[in-house]
Amino acid sequence: MNEEIVPVLRVADAAVAVPWYERLGFVKQWEHRFEPHFPAFVEVARGEMRIFLSEHTGDARPDTLIYLRMRDVDGIAAEFGVTPEDQPWAREIELRDPDGNRLRIGTPFD
Repeated sequence: MNEEIVPVLRVADAAVAVPWYERLGFVKQWEHRFEPHFPAFVEVARGEMRIFLSEHTGDARPDTLIYLRMRDVDGIAAEFGVTPEDQPWAREIELRDPDGNRLRIGTPFD
């Protein structure tokens, strides 16, 4: 087992959030509900990156910021219609998911 950290983001509706994350190249791995019609808890993954998306009240706060290092920030920027900016450490964009969670995405300079 590899030790890792997995951020949890609060979402109102996983059925809306998962397709948005799929646009970033994430794939839904699994979904858990204690009972039908109870809140969902979902894992999405892209390679070794994992994010938990939770409909459970209190699991995370809205307006959370996570940073993702990805290979092709320009391709992602084109998918979302935003313009990357060069920072001293990386070429970056910032996106908000449908629930207002902020994702800063950067491709580090060599």
